[in-house]
Amino acid sequence: MSTPIDLETWPRRAAYEFFRGFDDPFFNLCSRVDVRRTRAWCQERGASFFLASLHAGLRAVHRVEALRLRTRGDEVVRCERVNGGSTVLNPDESFSFVYFTYRPELAEFVADAQAVLDAHHRAGPSFAPGETDEIIHFSVIPWVHFTSVSHARNHRTGESVPKIIFGRFQEEGDRCPLPVSIEVHHALVDGLHVGQFFAALQAAFDDPEGEQALPMGL
Repeated sequence: MSTPIDLETWPRRAAYEFFRGFDDPFFNLCSRVDVRRTRAWCQERGASFFLASLHAGLRAVHRVEALRLRTRGDEVVRCERVNGGSTVLNPDESFSFVYFTYRPELAEFVADAQAVLDAHHRAGPSFAPGETDEIIHFSVIPWVHFTSVSHARNHRTGESVPKIIFGRFQEEGDRCPLPVSIEVHHALVDGLHVGQFFAALQAAFDDPEGEQALPMGL
């Protein structure tokens, strides 16, 4: 479901009008989050850290309204819920796009998503980009503890879906930092909102089962 934004009363109207016509209206920020508690949760249960990371990312996105805004022609809409689509490496070293339904409970999300992954592996490699914008585009680069990222984009499409990449975590004393990149459309999202996302993401990794409320902002 999505709800149209009233542009006449929207506080971001001026920034939206300014950035929407840019040749490249996207900006990217990279930071690191500590994932030791979610890693421990996965190790205790034999669960996929990849899927737990997707869940943490989606939990954080649902705490930041700006990350659920989308441009559709001359309209801006707010998605009430978004799902996750991620690249998945195939045995032949090609990759596929696989789509996961967001569920607030981590164990339920991981179980359902694992079933989707298993079905994908049984079916074999495919290359089928999704068409909905009520989604977050995820990628995982587990071989690199990166410090910057850029994306291939077709700006003619006018799409505005955020892209999130998780890199390679590495242990540093009692911490386990994971590099995270997020790329967003500046007509919809500012640096403040990205800061809110990283605060919510850290909280999600610190409390993977969601017993504590995630912060709404900084």
